[in-house]
Amino acid sequence: MKTTTTSARAAGRPARPAYRCSECGWTTSKWVGRCGECQEWGSVVEAGAAPSAPRTTAVAPTRSPARPIGEIDVEASRATPTGVGELDRVLGGGLVPGAVVLLAGEPGVGKSTLLLAAAKNVAEGPDGGPARRVLYVTGEESAGQVRLRAERIGALAPGLLLAAETDLATLLGHVEAVDPDLLVVDSVQTIASGEVDGAPGGVSQVREVAGALIAAAKERDLPVILVGHVTKDGAVAGPRTLEHLVDVVCQFEGDRHSRLRFVRASKNRYGPTDEVGCFDLSESGIVGLPDPSGLFLSHSAAPTPGTCLTVTLDGRRPLALEIQSLVVPSPLANPRRTTSGVESSRLAMILAVMHRHAGVRLGDHDVYVSTIGGARVAEPAADLAMAVATISAREDEPLPPGTLAVGEVGLAGDIRPVTGLERRLSEAARLGFTRAVVPARSEVRAPASIQVLHAHHLAEAVELARSGTPARR
Repeated sequence: MKTTTTSARAAGRPARPAYRCSECGWTTSKWVGRCGECQEWGSVVEAGAAPSAPRTTAVAPTRSPARPIGEIDVEASRATPTGVGELDRVLGGGLVPGAVVLLAGEPGVGKSTLLLAAAKNVAEGPDGGPARRVLYVTGEESAGQVRLRAERIGALAPGLLLAAETDLATLLGHVEAVDPDLLVVDSVQTIASGEVDGAPGGVSQVREVAGALIAAAKERDLPVILVGHVTKDGAVAGPRTLEHLVDVVCQFEGDRHSRLRFVRASKNRYGPTDEVGCFDLSESGIVGLPDPSGLFLSHSAAPTPGTCLTVTLDGRRPLALEIQSLVVPSPLANPRRTTSGVESSRLAMILAVMHRHAGVRLGDHDVYVSTIGGARVAEPAADLAMAVATISAREDEPLPPGTLAVGEVGLAGDIRPVTGLERRLSEAARLGFTRAVVPARSEVRAPASIQVLHAHHLAEAVELARSGTPARR
């Protein structure tokens, strides 16, 4: 009797409310202040009743039989170039039919300008090939505003069709009527579905819109490019499942005070994720930079104290850049350590190694380290160049012309090997460098035009960079 009463009471009990994270979609049966998935504070809100019992799906007939993998035709799934070489480099050759690409970036970085230029090239078709139709759907601007931008950057093409829509059903109606060869949606956070509650840009709306567009892309073999917003931390806005649903996720980066822009792929089902595309953004449009190394060099007429050249690897691309350092006496009890383009924690570690193992004491000096052209260095291969540039600034002695330094500085003062040294030296030789200070344990076939100087220790590397002869230890 007791068991029956308890079961009846449980059967009549209303379902407990469910709570959902507005950032990543994580659900829980009771409210918490911090999401258990993405660790975001204050993002868990009530989302309705939780399901009381698991749901099952009935077996449905298949629309097409399964075939051996060797019999699948892949010719129709080959990538088609967009006409923008740097974008094709990141995508892995171009756009694959049925692929969905998510391009995210900060406001005003140039996402719409880049996609408008790519849409124009696709609409015009390859050289000697047939023209194609591109549907550009804008939810943030009017069609007239997009037309003005296209006229300014020279992106007018008969096959480029514009539509200003924010309703998902109407957008799919445009796709049905136009039957385009490429669909661009700017942006996915501005499109909303009338079948789902919530404001545009919410978790449920973004998931519904992305799911509908992905289904249309796979059904029609239609490549789709979605523009996405980013959060204040630089991550893709919306639910985390959005990045899992799409095929390619690209980040569009750039400093507002610089014309240089980078496109990187953090996820790519059709190509590598270690490629980077470089662009020059100006009032007349955006242009790819197949050889951007010259942008990061100062091209001074005479050698300058406090400068050292290095070659970094951004993805697979070697980039030659110049690191500058300024060392001045400090009137403060705690001297300044200011960086631009390099990590401040990395500079602090290098200064400690210089003090302990090279005898360079900068405890009463301000140290400023910066890169040229807005470049950012994140890899440890630039450690040696930072150390050499700082010592050159401290001694007020310039390095010989054509000298570069590549290597990671260890806490014991040793110079550690780095990856891709052959590619770095080949790029340096192409740009006219003649002397390179590299780690001693690096076995590399260098070009004949460049002299390779091997260093075991930081003090030895500094002397090699200055004169080409190691210091006595």
